[in-house]
Amino acid sequence: MKKIILDCDPGHDDAMAILLAHGSPEIELVAITTVAGNQTLDKTSLNARRVCTVAGIRDVLVAAGCDRPLIRELKTAAYIHGESGLDGPSFGEPTVALDPRHAVDLIIELLMQSNGDITLVPTGPLTNIAMAVRKEPRIIQKAREIVLMGGAYTRGNTTPAAEFNIYVDPEAAAIVFTAGWPLTMVGLDLTHQALATPAVLQRIAALGTPVSRLAVQLMEFFRETYRRNSGFDSPPVHDPCAVARVIDPKVMHCVDAFVAIETHGEFTSGMTVTDFSGRLGPTNAQVATKLDVARFWDLMVDAIERIGAPAVRAS
Repeated sequence: MKKIILDCDPGHDDAMAILLAHGSPEIELVAITTVAGNQTLDKTSLNARRVCTVAGIRDVLVAAGCDRPLIRELKTAAYIHGESGLDGPSFGEPTVALDPRHAVDLIIELLMQSNGDITLVPTGPLTNIAMAVRKEPRIIQKAREIVLMGGAYTRGNTTPAAEFNIYVDPEAAAIVFTAGWPLTMVGLDLTHQALATPAVLQRIAALGTPVSRLAVQLMEFFRETYRRNSGFDSPPVHDPCAVARVIDPKVMHCVDAFVAIETHGEFTSGMTVTDFSGRLGPTNAQVATKLDVARFWDLMVDAIERIGAPAVRAS
């Protein structure tokens, strides 16, 4: 079983990533840490607790982390995720509490106590991970690898050059990408292949559980905001792709590359400059390029089915 810390900013697709990690028999979800990104930290932390409550996730540490980027003002994505960060479903009061530790301290503690067998899976801005590296550099050798959702090697979704997670805190991303640990970038070029089509939503709805209903409600709201803002008929489900890479590396093809983070460009800040030819520097990342779509959705549907019908339901 593969141990992961899921560092996220829920967010609709982050919620799906939580469900995939919890429901997969291949994953031990050690902790969920939250960061400001899709919405402010109070909202992303509340949303993590909401998803955990509905899914019956009781034995996983949930800790709140950084409430702003390292040096920049926070930019959120309410235009995609709504004012709550998880608009669409109606939630009751969450029954899962936050751990009193700061997420950065929890990440450091868990990695330093580990046998080098924990993978970091960040699906939001990389502020928590960068802060942990700065506070305790030894975690670079203690982490098994880092598999992150972020970046793109063609074009962005927040600016023409930059994907949202990297754009929000490019300085943090620069720290993470230059740390020297095994790193996989699961960016937009890959995640735009993971579309929650009507056929996919029918498969999930047919499971008939509270968690499957939650997933469908999330994706229905996500579909409308993506259609309105980005012209997608079906929404791309970004964040679970990073979890899927850990579960089954064969679910996607990756290519070795040198990736640099642009932090100063007038029009390119947050760009993941990706060199597949070795002209700019030595390889520092594997970059995901091609998704086995059927295999991915089989993993997602199976995980939701395995969660079943926890006693606590969405209202």
